[in-house]
Amino acid sequence: MDRISQLPDELILRILSSLSTVDAVDTMLLSKRWQFLWTMVPKLVHDHTEYDDDEPAFSRSVERSLLLHDAPTIKALHLKLGPDHSSKDIGLWIRPAERRCVRELVIEIDSSSDNKSRVALPKSLYTRCKMLVTLELSHAALTDDVSSPISFPYLKKLSLKYMKFPSGEFVDRLLSGCPVLEDLFVKQRRNDKVPILSVRMLHLKRLVLRTSEKRDEDEASGFVIDAPSLESLDIVNDCKGFCVIANDMSKIVSANVVMTRPHTEHILGSLTSAKRLHICLPTTKNAYLAGSVFCNLVFLKICTCGKEWSSLLMRVLSDAPLLQSLKLEQCHDLKDNEPRLNWSEPSSVPECLLSSLKTLKWVNYRGTQEEKGVAAFILRSANCLGNVTINPKSNSRRKFKMVKELSFLPRRSPTCQLVFD
Repeated sequence: MDRISQLPDELILRILSSLSTVDAVDTMLLSKRWQFLWTMVPKLVHDHTEYDDDEPAFSRSVERSLLLHDAPTIKALHLKLGPDHSSKDIGLWIRPAERRCVRELVIEIDSSSDNKSRVALPKSLYTRCKMLVTLELSHAALTDDVSSPISFPYLKKLSLKYMKFPSGEFVDRLLSGCPVLEDLFVKQRRNDKVPILSVRMLHLKRLVLRTSEKRDEDEASGFVIDAPSLESLDIVNDCKGFCVIANDMSKIVSANVVMTRPHTEHILGSLTSAKRLHICLPTTKNAYLAGSVFCNLVFLKICTCGKEWSSLLMRVLSDAPLLQSLKLEQCHDLKDNEPRLNWSEPSSVPECLLSSLKTLKWVNYRGTQEEKGVAAFILRSANCLGNVTINPKSNSRRKFKMVKELSFLPRRSPTCQLVFD
């Protein structure tokens, strides 16, 4: 401990910032020099689970640390709270932070409780914390205050997980109040009162959208995206919903699109500038307009769970002339009653197989006739293919048979090496 005590205060404060606040406070017992160091830590982390369900003790600890905290600014305040804390409590705790220009605020309500109601966050959260750069909210409820405008003039990162909102109009106002937002993460819950989420943001660069598979199947739901500056898009829609991309996103670099229902009209047509693309679509119909070219695409991952995955694969390969790396993986369970299409070899070899494809990785290879046909076509056609890694999904006897079948397939590339994981 003596060697640590010899470090400069700035470095010690950085170390203390990595601890929960209750642990940082305990360091005051080490020596006189450490007695007040914790009061200058710019990051406060309070977790109610550290108090063995003694919520009054937790509340006293939070209030005491905020009262004694002496740093001129609070860079970050993290609160992991139980379901019994009130909006008033939370408002009192974030007030000292907002007065000291808190930059990062994380409020997570413990979801392990049987309490199904959502803790309502104070309205002051989105009307007074104007210096926030990062805001992360989880398993709580927001309430509307039409009398006060929502204003986060400096907010760059916003995360909303399993939140309950007053209405879709409120979410529109919330996002409109974040004029410089660059990073948005939304994980929707059932009955969140936002069946259609509209993301219309000029400066947004990264967008992650998740829906709950338990959302009401009879309710029209989906996403509308208009973000011309977007560089990264990650959508997983497990419910009966749609996704509309209002304008082409010419700055997109990477995209992950997982749609388990057949409402994917032209979604890929807005992603033709992507360099990295992960696709899981139930059908190739209207996936993108004929004539579209993925001119920058170098990495492609396609999920093999859809009944038309091989058709989608061949179509994208034909429209991605510079593709270098291909990954095929069964990421989701197959539907037993869903008929699989017969493999139909394309009449011409895609340009990327002739000139650019170098690596192929196949995860959860099952050795079906369709999969064997695709594997044989790629190995027989790819001029530059070097590394091929196959991860069979089967028992040892069946696996040996699949390995044997693949090993004897003809390979066009003299440098092609098959590796079985």
